[in-house]
Amino acid sequence: MSKKSTSKKTSKFGRWLATILVFLLLLVSLALIFNAQIKDWLVDSYKPQVTQQSIAKNKKKKASYDFQSVKSLDFQTVAKARTNASKLDVVGEISIPKVKLNLQITNGITNENLALTAATLKANMKMGQGNYALAGHHMVRKDILFSPLYWKMRPGMMIYVTDLKRIYSYKATERKFIAATRVDVINNVPNKKLITLITCDATGANRLMIRGKYEGSVPYKKAPEKIQKGFTKNFNNK
Repeated sequence: MSKKSTSKKTSKFGRWLATILVFLLLLVSLALIFNAQIKDWLVDSYKPQVTQQSIAKNKKKKASYDFQSVKSLDFQTVAKARTNASKLDVVGEISIPKVKLNLQITNGITNENLALTAATLKANMKMGQGNYALAGHHMVRKDILFSPLYWKMRPGMMIYVTDLKRIYSYKATERKFIAATRVDVINNVPNKKLITLITCDATGANRLMIRGKYEGSVPYKKAPEKIQKGFTKNFNNK
C-alpha cells in the first residue's frame, strides 16, 4: 500500500473522529444548558397508574424515614427516580384545587420519592387521624411538586387527600416559615386531627409549613364532582 493511500485513510479517520468529538461535545453542552428543563420534564411527565389495590398493598410495605439522607434535588436523582419509578410505593394522592396541585403520595422519605411525589414523614399514618404529615420539594418552576405551596397557598384553602376509597378534607389554618430543625411539627397533637405539609423556603435553608385542620371525609365516589376532578387531573400540578 502506498504512503499516499495510507495518508488518505488516516486523514479520513481523523475527520471522522473529529466529527464524533464535536457531536459529543454538542450533546454535553446542550445537556448542561437545558439541565433544569430536562429535570422538570422528567418530574412533570411521571404519570403512574394508581388503584385501591396497589395503595392497600403499598401501605403494608416497610418504608425509610432517614431525614439525614435527604439531599437537594438534582438531575441525577430525578433520572434515577424515573428509571425506578415502578418501585415507588404510592399510598394516596393529595389535591389542592385552589393552587392547582395534584400529586401522588409515596410511603417514606427517600430522595427518589421526593423527586417525583409528596412523601409521608412518619410511619403508619392514617388519613383523617393524628397529624398527617407530608413533605415535598420546592422547585424553580412554580407549578411542580410542592412549589405551589410557596407561591400560592394561603389559610382558608381546602386540602384533600385520598386513598381512592375515601376523600379526606382539611382546611388550611396556618402558613409559617420554620427552622429546618423543627421536626416536632410533625408530631401528633392531643385531641386534634391535622395535616402538615412541609417544603423548602426560597433559600433552601429553612422550611415552609402549611397546617390544616380536619373537616371530615366521604366515600370517593360520593364526593362532590369538583373535588373528584381535582384528583382526575394530570399529576404534578398540570
